[in-house]
Amino acid sequence: MKWITRQNAKVDRVACPWLIKRFLDPDAEFVYVPADRVLEEAQRLGARSFDAEGAEFGHRGNTCTFETLISAFRVNDAALHRLARIVHGADIPQDLSVAPEAAGLLAISEGLATTCPDDHRKLKLMFPIYDALYASCQVKA
Repeated sequence: MKWITRQNAKVDRVACPWLIKRFLDPDAEFVYVPADRVLEEAQRLGARSFDAEGAEFGHRGNTCTFETLISAFRVNDAALHRLARIVHGADIPQDLSVAPEAAGLLAISEGLATTCPDDHRKLKLMFPIYDALYASCQVKA
C-alpha cells in the first residue's frame, strides 16, 4: 500500500512511517509531496494520506498523527504507547515536557530536517533511532 504525506518531514512524518512499516504495513511505500497536493495525489495513487490537512490520519484534538494511527489500528503494545508520548512531546510544542526524551527527539529531528532535504533518506537515517527508542520503551514498559 502507498502512504502519502507532506514533504519536508520532521517528527510525525518520520515517526509514522516507522510505525506503519514496523507494525501496520511492512510492504508500505511512502510518497512525499507538497502539502497542497496530498489529497489529490492520494486519490490518484490510491494511497492512504497522513499528517496533512484533511488527511485520513492526522492530528485529532491534542494527539499527533502517530497517536491517531495507534488508536485507529487498535495497537495494544505498552512500549509503543510509551513511545507515542515521546513522539507527541517532540511534535506538539506546548507538550514538550510530557516525556524527557521528547526534547532530544525534537533536536535530532530538527537537525536532520536542516541537513537532509531528502525525506526518504531521513527515513533511512531515523528508523534505527526509532528502533532504539522503542527498545528503550520496551525495557521501561
